[in-house]
Amino acid sequence: MANIKSAKKRVLIERERRVENNSVKSEIKTYEKKFKAALTVDVKNAEEIYKTLSAKLDSAARENVIHQNSANRKKAHYAKLLDNAKASK
Repeated sequence: MANIKSAKKRVLIERERRVENNSVKSEIKTYEKKFKAALTVDVKNAEEIYKTLSAKLDSAARENVIHQNSANRKKAHYAKLLDNAKASK
C-alpha cells in the first residue's frame, strides 16, 4: 500500500474506475451474446440489438474503456455477420 496521501488517493480512484470499466465491458459482452442468439432466431431483432451494441462500443471507446480500433473491429465483425444472416434468409 502507498505511503503518500496522493498515492493513496490514486489507488482509490483506480479501484473505482476499474469497477466501472468492468461493468461497461460486461454490458458489452452481454449485448454480444444477445446479438449472436438473435441472429439464429430473428434478423429484425438482431438489427435492433446491433444498433444498441454499436452505440455501446462507441461509447466505451470514447471513454477509453476499450481501444477505438477494437470497437471498430467488433462493429465490422458483427455487421458482417448481420449481412450474412440477411442474405441467407
